[in-house]
Parts: sequence; C-alpha cells; structure tokens
Amino acid sequence: MPDSIPPVASTYDLVRPLEVYLVTPPRRRYWINVLLLLLTIVSTLLVGARLEYNFLHGWPAYPESLGLLSLFPVQWMIQHPARLLLGVPFCSALMLILLAHEMGHYLCCRYYGVYATLPFFIPAPTLIGTLGAFIRIKSPIRSRAALFDIGIAGPIAGFTFALATLGLALPLSKPLPDSASDTAVLFGYPLAFYLMRELLVHLGVGGGAAIPFRLAYLHPIAIAAWVGMFATALNLLPGGQLDGGHIVYAISPRGHRWISRLTILGLLAASWWWTGWLLWAILLRLSGMRHPQVPVMPGLTPGRRKLFGLALLMLGLTFMLAPLQGGGVRDVLQMVRELLPPRFFPSQ
Repeated sequence: MPDSIPPVASTYDLVRPLEVYLVTPPRRRYWINVLLLLLTIVSTLLVGARLEYNFLHGWPAYPESLGLLSLFPVQWMIQHPARLLLGVPFCSALMLILLAHEMGHYLCCRYYGVYATLPFFIPAPTLIGTLGAFIRIKSPIRSRAALFDIGIAGPIAGFTFALATLGLALPLSKPLPDSASDTAVLFGYPLAFYLMRELLVHLGVGGGAAIPFRLAYLHPIAIAAWVGMFATALNLLPGGQLDGGHIVYAISPRGHRWISRLTILGLLAASWWWTGWLLWAILLRLSGMRHPQVPVMPGLTPGRRKLFGLALLMLGLTFMLAPLQGGGVRDVLQMVRELLPPRFFPSQ
C-alpha cells in the first residue's frame, strides 16, 4: 500500500469557468462623415442654384458649352451670394433621397446588431454635384434574413422618397421653351415617371404634370427625383455586392454567382443604348462574383420571399435602357461611320 494517496481533483479543476471575450467595436470617428456631408451640401447647392437659375430664365438646364465652371459657378456665386439660396430645393430633395436610402441600411444594421458606419457622402464635379453615398458594414451578418432586410431596406426607403418627390415636382415643370432646347443632356425616363404623370392627370393635378416628357422642362426637384430613381435601379442590379446582389444571395446563395454573370451579360447588351452600362458591367466583374459568407440556415420566411417581388417591381419601375440619350455603342459606331471615308461602307 502506498505511503500517500494522491489528492482527488476538485470539481473546480475538472470544470473550469468559461472564458468570455468581449470585442468592443472600434471608436467611431464622425468628423469625416460630417466633413463629406458639408462638402456635398455645398456642391449640390452650387449645381442646384445654377439649375434653378436656368429654369427660371428658360435657359438649357445643361448648356452645350458644359464644363466644370458651368457645373460649379463659384465666381458667379461670389458675385451674388444670395443666388446660393436658389439651390436649396434641389439640394434638399436630392440629399433627403440619398440619406433615406443609406439610413434604411444603417438603421436595419442597428436593429440586427451589425456594426456599420454612418453614411459617407461623395462630393464630385458631376451633373448633380455628387457621386452618391454609401455605408460600410464592418461585422459579419449572422443570418440570411438579416442580409435580406439590410439589402432591401435602403432601396425601399430611397424609392419611397424619390416617388414622393416626383409627385410634388412634376406639376412644377413647364413647357420646354425654344431657348432651352439646345441642351447637352437629354434624359431618358423610367416607367415610374410615366405612371406618376398618368396618376397626376387622373387626379386632375394641373401645371406641368400633363406635359409630354419630350416637351417638358423638368423642374430641378424633378431632376433630383430622377436621380433617386436611377440610384435605386443601380443599387438593385442583381449581382455582386450591390443591394440587389445581397437580396439575391439571401434568396439563393447557390444561384448568386450565376445570376451575377447573367447581370453582367445583360449590362453588356444594354450598353448598345447607353455606354455607361459597359462601365457598370466592368465594375461588377472587378468587384468579384463572391459574396461574404452568411449561414445557410435558417432560410427566409414566406413574407420575405414575397418582398423579393417588391424588389423586382422597384427595379422594373426605375431601370432605363438609356438614362442619358445619345450615348450608346450604336451612337459611337454611327459617329465612327460618319468620320470614315465612304469607301469603307460601299452601298449595297
């Protein structure tokens, strides 16, 4: 018999307490969001002021001599600072639409405990004074339901505000004067514009609501609504990591890659009417066909699958083959044909 008996392990030694690690989110830095927001407000105010001034005087919204100085008329504004107030309607409408879209994503992220940044606005020397806005999601999304809701919340919010803005702005439009016909930009119009015009006419709303779009001079607020529709269509493209891509992945993780490829092929075909779709096809391909992993189970509820139909409806109401007319591959080929000598195109 041994001289000593080894001590029996205590319950504490056999079952150790669980070690819990708390990962605190990084400290938020709001100054960059605020700075970009203020810069975007200034840039859209400048563009909006010029659009409103041209509208009031019956001049082209975007003159043929379009350049950076005409988009951002800083000197024109310095001479009469009060002119900046003319840009308030356009700026307010556009910023509210963009903000509604991004806050739809952000608030949905907060609901599901997903860490996301506040919106980053992008000031830029474009026809509208900005390249839009975006948020960054910095933590995993833990279910397909959360991914679906986060993906669709932005387009629903942005489209709702754009539709309401359109209903208020179309009656403010007016017949296109001869002095404004020589414009450098000709808009195409989505189905939502035509349906809204029919609704306003049916309700007996007067003003510019009844004017055919080819003969109408859109009020700057209506241009902001057009931008909101176009942004909704871009975000709902069913591919990659766009909002539409998130929605498709939540519906069918296996089908996401193939649908993304079909979307790229569709955009390449649509570039026949507008070369901008060619750029979007390239960007969608470069961003990759992969999607951040989300647990396959549980699946989506029947209610969310019905909402998928709403996403398709919004895409159908806002998509345009030629958002800006006269800029498709066919127009480029026609221009090349006119430049080349006739011998390259013998008569049949």
